[in-house]
Amino acid sequence: MIQENKRVLLGMSGGTDSSVAAMLLSDAGYEVSGVTFRFHDGPGSEQAIEDARELAARLGMPHLVYDARDVFRREVIDYFVREYMCGRTPVPCTVCNNLLKWPLLARMADEKGIFYISTGHYICKIFQDGKYYIAPAADTDKDQTFFLWGLPQEILRRMLLPMGDVTKIWAREFARERGFLKVAGKKDSLGVCFCPMDYRGFLRTELAAGKENKGEWQLPGKGNFVDEAGNVLGQHAGYPFYTIGQRRGLIYLNRAVFVKEIDVEKNEVVLAPLRSLEKTEFFLKDWRLTEETLADGKEQLVVKIRYRKQHNQCTLIRTTEGRLHIRLTEPLAAVASGQAAAFYKEGLLVGGGIIC
Repeated sequence: MIQENKRVLLGMSGGTDSSVAAMLLSDAGYEVSGVTFRFHDGPGSEQAIEDARELAARLGMPHLVYDARDVFRREVIDYFVREYMCGRTPVPCTVCNNLLKWPLLARMADEKGIFYISTGHYICKIFQDGKYYIAPAADTDKDQTFFLWGLPQEILRRMLLPMGDVTKIWAREFARERGFLKVAGKKDSLGVCFCPMDYRGFLRTELAAGKENKGEWQLPGKGNFVDEAGNVLGQHAGYPFYTIGQRRGLIYLNRAVFVKEIDVEKNEVVLAPLRSLEKTEFFLKDWRLTEETLADGKEQLVVKIRYRKQHNQCTLIRTTEGRLHIRLTEPLAAVASGQAAAFYKEGLLVGGGIIC
């Protein structure tokens, strides 16, 4: 274990948040080193690296670029494609943060004798009852706790989170006052970093090029929209292009319908009214909790299955098969296999998992 020191390794994306984080850490007296991960060759990736390198030079801090394209493709992009082809809805940002980005930062810090690791995430950290917890950021609109339920204590202990107590508006003004006008004017990143727009075009390109699966997957072509009784309502473009809870881009009917189920074998998409999508229970795999006692069915927790929506009360019970059984106080719609669920207790992030 690296001994605690005043050195910090900062993941720098080239955007406003990590750039302001670098300034705040330097102001606080830390010896900051920056690293930019080359995760993919998508639009803007080269410019982001150059922007991070330029900022580091202006701040007089070391900066390096780490080529993580192979592991990112294997752990994130291939997973992303595979989940859609299996009729599930992936959570690439959750997978990336918990399995790749933060662990990679910690490993690189170890190699350099650096104790602390940091990013521009809008989250806070507190120490309570002998454990570290992630807590919501001051900027509730930017809070990113939902994505980080899978991080272990050894990672949480080393995290410095300078953006947790500030707002995005404040961060832009701070950069502007310091003379970093380019940093202050950066646009917010939207969507998934390697396919910031519609995932359907990305999926077509990946499968056409055979990059993800070496021929294992093929787009199925057109199939049928059906109702809950199996009656054909019309045709769709192929099941991978639809997700549970989707309403737009379906077919015109004289009533509102949503995607309820996806049948991979039949290439069918089941449409139903919103009430038919409501569930009072579901199960998780690959879950993590800060305390095993949270899964005794007695603790009332808050569960979120969307980044910005739906705060529901629930209880958790561990099954004999090792899954986590979620029982909801009130029905919840659009619970999609492959998506994440995050749990909160008294405002603190206490765990999460993948819906199965």
